[in-house]
Amino acid sequence: MYGIILAGGSGSRLWPLSRELYPKQLLSLNSDKSLLQTTFERLNSFLPADKILSITNTKHAANVKMQLDKKSLVLSEPVSKNTAPAIALSVKYLMEKTISDPVVLVMPSDLEIKDNAKFQDAVNKAVSLAQEDFIVTFGVKPVYPETGFGYIKADNTGKVEKFVEKPSQITAQDYLKDGGYFWNSGIFMFKASVILKEIAAFAPEITSLLEQFDFTETDSVPYTLFEKMPNISIDYAVMEKSERIKMVELEGDWKDLGSWQSIYDVSKKDVNENVFVGHVLDKDSKGSLVYASSKLVATIGLEDTVIVETEDAILACKKDRAQEVKEIYETLKQQHDDTQMVHKTVYRPWGFYTVIAAGKGFQTKIIHVNPGQKLSVQSHNFRSEHWVVLSGTAKVVLESKDYILSPGHSIDIPVKAIHSLQNPFNEDVEVIEVQKGDVLSEDDIIRYEDMYGRV
Repeated sequence: MYGIILAGGSGSRLWPLSRELYPKQLLSLNSDKSLLQTTFERLNSFLPADKILSITNTKHAANVKMQLDKKSLVLSEPVSKNTAPAIALSVKYLMEKTISDPVVLVMPSDLEIKDNAKFQDAVNKAVSLAQEDFIVTFGVKPVYPETGFGYIKADNTGKVEKFVEKPSQITAQDYLKDGGYFWNSGIFMFKASVILKEIAAFAPEITSLLEQFDFTETDSVPYTLFEKMPNISIDYAVMEKSERIKMVELEGDWKDLGSWQSIYDVSKKDVNENVFVGHVLDKDSKGSLVYASSKLVATIGLEDTVIVETEDAILACKKDRAQEVKEIYETLKQQHDDTQMVHKTVYRPWGFYTVIAAGKGFQTKIIHVNPGQKLSVQSHNFRSEHWVVLSGTAKVVLESKDYILSPGHSIDIPVKAIHSLQNPFNEDVEVIEVQKGDVLSEDDIIRYEDMYGRV
């Protein structure tokens, strides 16, 4: 068996904590490990690391690799195209890189499943069905009328009668009373050859493009091919049309951590049913979630409310309308607002940087480089940089010359100069960087060497 982790989502319903360039799967929301790491460990409890493939967007690949076991596999999509192309691409990759026709277990990266024994029981039941050429979907018995999930209608034998999209409140209540409806967990199992055959039958446009990919000698995914893929989920493309679908009930404590409501549901609460994270000062609130990431948040008399504070944005909404946060995210995206795209603090494999000031023709950052790490050897076509070391000892490589800088010392990086900031020592390094130029985008980076595989 091989495992595939779908790790390319944007996490729009968890804005403003989740951003396009640092989405929810990379965040530690309800433990000291990220959702991605928790998902990986769940699979790694019964699959070796080298049999687990995470598929993500190119923008997230370096961070995904940094968070996972070095033996695990990471495949990068050049552009997001939903779950059907992602699964098809991953399966083809496994078939060409490994054994000819493996059984594959597919999981989203944003689930909470604490009862690993019951999860493995469900997986074991699914294996025999997958080996009989069924596509297995995992259903969860609903415990309340949730309107944010898709549903599966199945009989006592596991035969799937239909898939239903997110229902209205009244319909969800009817599904709960019926007893034959299950939440769609987003977890699937199948033989590689079976899913590719069904994709060919019901989504031939994916197959015609997929046939042009060749992973026998490369791991790269050509943008010119993949950007032509349809933007379609595996549910729409295959699951709702195929006659080979069976459902296995996933018992236990499955949770989809896709919204602030779900984060509230799984978090430890105080005597007034509140969840407070960070520096929060409250008086007389009930049933509320307050998440403070950088400032003191003071609240009085809230009821069933969500407040999320970050360095550059604040969300406030009724808890039962948390699903609508996605609409705010999409509006910001349409307006090209950076608060949808990136945090002021951006994490990288080597450490992180924080934007502390920006204006016309300039931007100022604090760069934090962890011990033993280094930024790529790079150049910029449109900006110059000035670095001042604040703490630690920095090694700067500039046009093939090495400079060792202690606190208070500085260096200028001219436009188009090839350079790298490095920390080969045992203490953290902090540098203040002042950028000057007409274009101050992260896209203005030409990499020549990189220890994290981003060249």
